[in-house]
Amino acid sequence: MAEAGLDVDFVQDNHSLSEHAGTIRGLHFQAPPHAQAKLVRCGRGALFDVAVDVRRGSPTYGHWVGVELSFENGRQLFVPEGFLHGFMTRAPMTEIIYKCSDYYAPDCDGAVRFDDPDIGIDWGVDRADVILSDKDARAQNLSGFQSPFTIEET
Repeated sequence: MAEAGLDVDFVQDNHSLSEHAGTIRGLHFQAPPHAQAKLVRCGRGALFDVAVDVRRGSPTYGHWVGVELSFENGRQLFVPEGFLHGFMTRAPMTEIIYKCSDYYAPDCDGAVRFDDPDIGIDWGVDRADVILSDKDARAQNLSGFQSPFTIEET
């Protein structure tokens, strides 16, 4: 990672299991002073992993990137601080494993809607077919989000 210009120390490993295909988690963030960079991989099954730039002043603010991760393809996605993160499981019993650069801090936790039209993520499924947590179902839209991140902070 250092050779690729990524200077990050990971302090926490998270392991998530989603029983059903079509489960969406996100779009999540942790605000400063406990902002997190993440390195995400799939331990079993398959998922569509997404990062959205929410750094104020960034020329790519609100833009997203999505990557198919599976145990078979072995790919990983690095999500820097200042980006929202979310995923949708493509297979039952999918394990998501990710390293974080800071510890989870509930008071810094937040979310933006996965289906916000201003972001326009193509999840590849109908909205009615997804499984959401209560937190994600109540998440705010990007238009009402006061981002705590600026391009200079990351």
